[in-house]
Amino acid sequence: MHMNTIQSVIIAIVEGLTEFLPVSSTGHMIIAQKLLGVEPGEFTNLFTVNIQFGAILSVVVLYWKRFIEPVRVSPFPGNWLARFLHRFDFYLKLFVAVLPAGILGFLLSDYINSMLESVLVVAVSLVLGGIILVFVDNWFKNTANESQVTYPKALKIGVFQVISMIPGVSRAAATIIGGLTQQLTRKQAAEFSFFLAVPTMLGASALQLYNTYHVITPENIKTLLIGNAVAFVVAMLAIKGFISFLTRHGFKAFGYYRIVVGVVILLLLAFGVDLNMVG
Repeated sequence: MHMNTIQSVIIAIVEGLTEFLPVSSTGHMIIAQKLLGVEPGEFTNLFTVNIQFGAILSVVVLYWKRFIEPVRVSPFPGNWLARFLHRFDFYLKLFVAVLPAGILGFLLSDYINSMLESVLVVAVSLVLGGIILVFVDNWFKNTANESQVTYPKALKIGVFQVISMIPGVSRAAATIIGGLTQQLTRKQAAEFSFFLAVPTMLGASALQLYNTYHVITPENIKTLLIGNAVAFVVAMLAIKGFISFLTRHGFKAFGYYRIVVGVVILLLLAFGVDLNMVG
């Protein structure tokens, strides 16, 4: 069946709430689509990826000063290379961090799209990722030192992001944990994860749009615009709440949530509820 306005709004709300939380926005959208009876297909995959663009725009709006910061005056007036690297330091680090996922995403786009239709993959990823989040606060309890994100650290965080190509893993969880392994604080790791989402999801949206532009109709354009608008507004609220909660309470609650959701899905599948065929 064609995705109607109500379905697109609900899925966009799910996206906005979960894109920047370590619970897997893609996994939750896949589950929402199955429960709403939205059939898998090229436009469904396009919608799932493209409305993440609306969510990442909320990062640019909330952190606009960080995104215009590269135009500041350089303290290296005599060295053009040092001046260039200093002026565009923020963007260059994001570019370095996005490279691993960008290259593999381009090479494996068809395989990734095939996984976007598997609820089983989502459920297993939710459980395994949840177990990690339950213990991650203890693992990195004494490692944070508010160090700056260097180019090597940015690249290593980018390698962690590659793992999130598996639906249900969570891009936010993978990159935040990647940041924690580089001695960043929870807040630093979360904010760098937000910033990294911008080029990552912009590239993913553009690639998906290029691969499936032939399915776009005037009605589908309307659905995409509504989805992006709703995801933008909801994500604005979710980001503010997440930073506050994460700083005070850590990841454990998100870990337990992931485990519960993943186990429920696995039990439904085990009892013969064919979530892959809803609709």
